[in-house]
Amino acid sequence: MNAYQKANSKLYLSVRNRLTRIFQPINIVPKDAKRKNQEILSRSQRLMLELGIIRQANPGSFHFLPLGVRALDKLLHIVDEEMLKIGAQKVIFPTLTHSKLWKSTGRLEDFGSELFTLTDRHNQMYILSPTHEEAVSDLIASVSQISYKEFPLKLYQTTNKYRDEIKPRFGLMRGRQFLMKDLYSFDIDLESAKHTYDEVCDCYNAIFTKIGVPFHKVMGSVGAMGGSLSHEYHYKADIGEDQLMRCSDCGLHANIDLVGRDKCSNCNSTNVTISNGIEVGHTFLLGDKYSKALKANYLNEKKKPISLQMGSYGLGLSRILAAVVEVLSQEEEMRWPLALAPYTAIIIPPKEGSKEEEAGYHLTERVCSLLETLPCLENNILLDDRIHFTIGRRIIDARRVGYPFIIVIGSKCMEQMPLFELVDLRRNTSINLNEEQLLLYFKEMFNNVHAS
Repeated sequence: MNAYQKANSKLYLSVRNRLTRIFQPINIVPKDAKRKNQEILSRSQRLMLELGIIRQANPGSFHFLPLGVRALDKLLHIVDEEMLKIGAQKVIFPTLTHSKLWKSTGRLEDFGSELFTLTDRHNQMYILSPTHEEAVSDLIASVSQISYKEFPLKLYQTTNKYRDEIKPRFGLMRGRQFLMKDLYSFDIDLESAKHTYDEVCDCYNAIFTKIGVPFHKVMGSVGAMGGSLSHEYHYKADIGEDQLMRCSDCGLHANIDLVGRDKCSNCNSTNVTISNGIEVGHTFLLGDKYSKALKANYLNEKKKPISLQMGSYGLGLSRILAAVVEVLSQEEEMRWPLALAPYTAIIIPPKEGSKEEEAGYHLTERVCSLLETLPCLENNILLDDRIHFTIGRRIIDARRVGYPFIIVIGSKCMEQMPLFELVDLRRNTSINLNEEQLLLYFKEMFNNVHAS
C-alpha cells in the first residue's frame, strides 16, 4: 500500500471494489508513437494495451490483467450457462497430445509448421494442442463397451490452445496462445448427429445474443478439419481477415472460401455484397473421420462396434473479447457490451478538499450500498477513490476504459435533495437524478435488456 492509499485507508471501507486496489498499468503513449501504432495495430489491441486490460508477454501471447480477467469471466459464465442448457458436460483434456494420434488422422502433415511440437526425454513427440478432436476420440476409444443407449454425448472444455503463427497480429485476435471453448459431440448415426449440430448452433446463437453485439452466421468451408457441414460466426469489421458474401436475392451468407465472390452459388445471382469479418466461432459436422481412424465406437443392439458420428464446435473466447472491443470502440475510448464490461458502473466521488467532500463521502457509501442490492449491479460497481484527482480527470479516464455507466457525485450533491450525474455511454447521454430515480433507471434499463 502506497502513501496515498495509507492516507485514505479509512475512507470507503464498505465499498467492495476500489480503483486504487486494481493492478492496471496504464501505458502512456506519445502522440507521434500513437499515430504510428494506429497504422500497424488494431484499435482493440492498441486500447487494451494502453489501458491496462492486457500486456504483451511474447509475440502472440499476452498477460490478462485484472480488468481483462473480469470481462473474460463474464464471457465464461455466459458460455457455461448455455452449455448446461444443452446437456454438455465440462471436462479438461491434456494440453499435450501424442503426435501418433495426429498421424493416425493425417493432420500431423496437414497442420505442418503451425503445430508447436516438443520431444520428451524418451524421444516421444508431443503437440501443444491447437484443437482436441484426436484427444477426445482417443478418450472415447479407451472406454470399452459403450452402449448406444449412452448417446448423444457432449463434452466441452475451456482451455488455452497453441498455434505457431508466422506473423501474430491484432493482439488477441491472431495469437500463438489463445483461450478457446471447444465442444465435441458423439452420436450413433448421421441423423442424430445433425440434430445435435443444429442444437449446438442454436446454443451459439443464444451465446452471441447474450453478448449483445450484432453477429453473422455464415456457411463455411470444412477445410482440413473435414466433415460434411460447417458454419462460421463473425463480427463484421474492416480489419477482419475473412471475406463474407451475402446474396441479396436468396439470402445466402457464406465465406468466399466456400462460394467465391462474383456470384451466388445457390441462385447464380450477381447481386451480392462482400464484407470483412472477424471469425469468432466455428462449427463442424465431422462424421466418422476421427472416430473411425481412432476406433471411437459404440455397441449397437447386436453388440457390434460401430464408428460414432462426431461434431466439433469452437468459440474463440479471447478473440471474442478483442473483437467486441474492436467493433464497439472509438479511436481513443474503449467500449464494451454491457454483458462483458469489467464493471457495469463506476462512481466518482468529490475531490479531496472540495466543499462537497464531506457530504459526498456519506452519499458515496450510501449509493454504493443501495445499487449493490440490485442483482444486476452486485459486485459490478467500481469506486474511483483517487480523490486527489479532479472529477473531470476521472471522468476522462472512466470514459476511456469504457465503463457503461459513470455516476458522478459533484456539486449538486449539496442540494436539499442531492442529485447525481449519470453518464450513460451506451446512449451517449448525461442526466441528473436523485437517489430514487437512479435506482429506477438501472432497474428499468436492465429489465429492458433482459426483455430484449
